Amino acid sequence: MSYEEKYRAKAIEYKESGHTFEELKEVFAISASTYYRWKRIQNTTGCYVSQPTEKRTRRRKIDPEELKTALKNKPDAYLREWAEMFHCSTVAIHKKLKSLNITYKKRRLPIPKNRRKTARNISNDSKRFRSRNGFTSTKAA
Repeated sequence: MSYEEKYRAKAIEYKESGHTFEELKEVFAISASTYYRWKRIQNTTGCYVSQPTEKRTRRRKIDPEELKTALKNKPDAYLREWAEMFHCSTVAIHKKLKSLNITYKKRRLPIPKNRRKTARNISNDSKRFRSRNGFTSTKAA
């Protein structure tokens, strides 16, 4: 819950005028820890409202540009080899590749269904051709 700066100033002045924490809690509905936090903010910044902090991001082990160059240099390397290069786990490499929309899985070219059928049909057709034209194999007795 966010309180206005005037409300915070009144609460701090009320406590500093000699009132107890119980009275502060009854009048302003704040706890002692809230009072001390507001007092600390006032002492450090000079106002009663804390300044928004800059969002910090942690340093990542895997630099996207370095990973892309590693992919270009060794496209057939395993994830574990890249993990050793970047001193991290294979899962981290996989997640980074996924976040960069890079697919690592090597896929075979699909065989059309009619091509499979023609391969089967060729063997069947050759059997039919042989039987129709008298090219049946005779077993020697």
